[in-house]
Amino acid sequence: MQRNKWKLKPVVILLASVFATGAFADDAAVVQTEDVSVLGHGQSRQVQSITAEDMQKAVPGTSPLKVLEKLPGVSFQSSDPFGTYEWSTRFSVRGFGQNYMGFTLDGVPLGDMSYGNNNGLHISRAISSENIQRVDLSQGSGALGVASTSNLGGTVQFYSADPDNKLGMRLDQTVGSSSTTRTFARLDTGLLESGTKAYFSYTSQDAEKWKGWGPQRQEQFNSKLVHMWGENKISAFLNTSDRMETDYQDMSIDMQQKLGWGWDNYAPNWQAAINAAHGSYSPAVASINPNTGPLDAAYYAARGLRKDRLMGTTFDLALQDDLRLKSTFYSHTNAGQGHWYTPYVASPGTPAAAGVYSGPGLPISIRTTEYSIRRSGMVNDLTWTSGINTVNAGLWYEKSFSTLARNYYAVTGPTVTDYFLTNPFRTDFTQDFTTTTTQFYAQDTLALMNGQLKANFGAKSPKVQIDATDQLGTRSGGTLTAKKSFLPQIGVNFALNDTSEMFASASQNMRAYQPGVSGPFSQTMTAFDASQATLKPEVSESYEVGYRYKGDTLQGSIAAYLTNFHDRLLQVALAQGIISVPGTFVNVGSVQSKGVETALIWSVAQNWNWFNSLTLDNSQYKSDYMNGTTLVNTNGKQVVDTPKVMFSTNIGYEKNGWFSSLDGKYTGQRYYTYTNDNKVDGYWLFNASTGYREKNVAGMKELAVQLSITNLANTHYFATVGSNGFVASDPQGAFATLQEGAPRQFFATLSGKF
Repeated sequence: MQRNKWKLKPVVILLASVFATGAFADDAAVVQTEDVSVLGHGQSRQVQSITAEDMQKAVPGTSPLKVLEKLPGVSFQSSDPFGTYEWSTRFSVRGFGQNYMGFTLDGVPLGDMSYGNNNGLHISRAISSENIQRVDLSQGSGALGVASTSNLGGTVQFYSADPDNKLGMRLDQTVGSSSTTRTFARLDTGLLESGTKAYFSYTSQDAEKWKGWGPQRQEQFNSKLVHMWGENKISAFLNTSDRMETDYQDMSIDMQQKLGWGWDNYAPNWQAAINAAHGSYSPAVASINPNTGPLDAAYYAARGLRKDRLMGTTFDLALQDDLRLKSTFYSHTNAGQGHWYTPYVASPGTPAAAGVYSGPGLPISIRTTEYSIRRSGMVNDLTWTSGINTVNAGLWYEKSFSTLARNYYAVTGPTVTDYFLTNPFRTDFTQDFTTTTTQFYAQDTLALMNGQLKANFGAKSPKVQIDATDQLGTRSGGTLTAKKSFLPQIGVNFALNDTSEMFASASQNMRAYQPGVSGPFSQTMTAFDASQATLKPEVSESYEVGYRYKGDTLQGSIAAYLTNFHDRLLQVALAQGIISVPGTFVNVGSVQSKGVETALIWSVAQNWNWFNSLTLDNSQYKSDYMNGTTLVNTNGKQVVDTPKVMFSTNIGYEKNGWFSSLDGKYTGQRYYTYTNDNKVDGYWLFNASTGYREKNVAGMKELAVQLSITNLANTHYFATVGSNGFVASDPQGAFATLQEGAPRQFFATLSGKF
């Protein structure tokens, strides 16, 4: 197999060692530019945060989305222990999946971070987790200035750490289960006389799948530069990522019951894949539900390849004492391929389709979904302060060019591709998309009663136009525009005293249409034309009210929310994902989400902290819908992949260099059919970590060791729901759209600061 992409690792480590030798004597500390309130004290919306300290307690390389799952309202699922395997990653808040939320990094839009993204990239590729300073989650609706047109639900804003003020280097090495190795190296220049500081970091992670066979690899380079003078600041970053992940087999309930936990694809057993394509099965595989088909019990292998380049520059300028301008300019390029060894299409020269093949040759080919993104834009925010008024206004503009193709490539043997393929022998479809986004917002925040009462009101006006061209094949083309001239947002925060406050907010939001595999252009041209009569951009109205308390040893919050969701668009899968059959795109009418969220942080005793959160959610479809000529009865049914109950608890200890944490999360049952005729059970999941750090040891500023265990109780459970989409009904449990969660895993990290 080709491995030339991974040759940088020893070179970078060697350079890091040269820089480190005898060069640094002072302690490096990250500059905290603001006080972070975990429970959003002072906000008029439900806003909560995690910090770099929370990230450090998790296994290095863990997705910040996984760390966010302890917060109320959050459901996070992934079938790998790090939460970074993108095919399986699912993040939802208050019944809204991640494709209904907005994500940014230092103000740069990341799109909706869904798999096969057309307008952004996942946070696990955008930046190494070690370089994240904090993450802000808004469960209900984000601030008006967030650069997103997908946030019917909340927003997640990631902020990278600034370079350290002092010259230094950090080197971390993690090893663990599934042959995991992760190396992180970072060099900080320190604050120079010019007022400039910068860092450069390199990350390499290599592991095997926890079941089946196949490597998971990623290389990342992050760099950031900050220049300050007076009240002004310029910052710039350049981040790159090269990622290759081997997929786990999507499961159905029927498959799990007959094949057991731990079932996976055939690789590296090439003959088993050939036998299956010929129609020869083991008794267990042969017994798989005929609606699934034994061909789909496993494939030889599947992989996702992604190459990203993301850069941004921000000018934060004090134009006058009362006037400040913040402008961010960014660009992003992406190339991606998803490889699936399909038994449904034979390689050239073989005479028959899979399942009935009897001649010489190979009845398997590689089916790919191929992506490219080239986008650039700017985000501008102007803030004017006058008396009791703080006025904000801004404009976001982005131009994005993306492509989508479905191709097939011949195979000649058992080699598993970890490189980009060219020259297909067959193409099902090729589409080009040009997406133009403009969004303006304005808001005024009033500080009344000597600051005891804060009120904000404003509105945004988004417009997103997609021009799609069907170059070849079975998908549609045309133009769609989603726009709203006035989407209001209001909020109040009233301080009852020094420790207690009330808050309330209301907002209206719109989700733009999406190009690509999950949008209306994924239909045939006939189906697209037929859907025009009912196709409207999705909109929501969100309301929330809550109370916060912040004392010396106790912090807490409680919030109640109601969201009315109109013209919800659903893509209904018509076949297993590997079969290149266009789905249907239907308007299912209204959805309503309502619930209560609570969070409590208690300093139980000196050096001990206990965090708890509880979510009670009721998200239901409020309409039936027509799928062709068939009425689908969804009125009153629970929204798919939305647990009604979640409870999270975490207890942490830290003293004299020792630190430990134990966390648990209960996730209630979740449906994967729109009619609620099948579901996965609820489950508990526990993780633990412990470690020790010592300053000024062995010639280093700091030396630390950390031991971590994920899935402490070795629970068997279905993590991801909807990996291949959702269906109206699956009473026999035949639809393969589930991913099994990772078993117990062990990791150890040695970290040094020089």
